[in-house]
Amino acid sequence: MKSLFDFEREPEPELSRLDFPGLVELMSNCQRCRLKESRSRVVPGEGPVPAELVFIGEGPGEVEDQTGRPFVGPAGQLLDKILDSAGLRREEVYITNMVKCRPPLNRTPRQDEVEACWPYLEAQLRLLAPKIIVPLGNVPAQFFLKTSERISSLRGQFFKWRGIEVFPMFHPSYLLRNPAKGKGSPKYLTWQDIQAVKERLDELRRSAQG
Repeated sequence: MKSLFDFEREPEPELSRLDFPGLVELMSNCQRCRLKESRSRVVPGEGPVPAELVFIGEGPGEVEDQTGRPFVGPAGQLLDKILDSAGLRREEVYITNMVKCRPPLNRTPRQDEVEACWPYLEAQLRLLAPKIIVPLGNVPAQFFLKTSERISSLRGQFFKWRGIEVFPMFHPSYLLRNPAKGKGSPKYLTWQDIQAVKERLDELRRSAQG
C-alpha cells in the first residue's frame, strides 16, 4: 500500500556538498514551507556525527521549539528512559524529526511540509551513515517504508531502506497517552523493541569488526 508520503526526489546538489555544520546553518534559516511563519526556532537534531543509531520523530513540540533541541519535553524524557533500559545513552545516538519546525498546535506534519524538509533529512542521513534508523510513530515509519499501514502493524520488525536497517517503534508521546504497563501494552512492547534494536546494533558492530 502506498503512503501519503510516497514520493521520490533527486538529491539536491548544493546540499550534498555541505558538511554537517554547514547543513545545520542552512537549516537554521530555512524558508521552504509555511512552518517558518509560526516557529520560534529551527530544531535540526542532536547527537554524534557520524551516528550508528538514528531516531526520527514527526516534528518538534512546544519545548523543542523554544530550546532548539529535539525530544526534550515529556516525550523526550521518556525516550531517555527507553534508551537507558537497553544500556544506550542519549549522547551516543542522533535524534531528529521529519520536519525541523514545530507544526502549529503539534499537529501532524502535512505532506508538502515533509517534502520540503526531506532534502535536509536525506543530507543528514548521508553524513550520519547510520547502521539502524528508528522511525518513531506513523509519519516517519510510513514515509521510509512507503506504506499506509499503521505503526501498530509495523513496529517490532526490521526493514531495509537504501541498505540501512529500519526498525519502527511507537512514538514516546503515544506511550504517554497510553500508560498501561501490562504484557502486550504499548509500553511493554516498546521496552521489548528497544532491546531488539540494541541486540541488532551489537550484531552489526561485531560484523563490522570482522
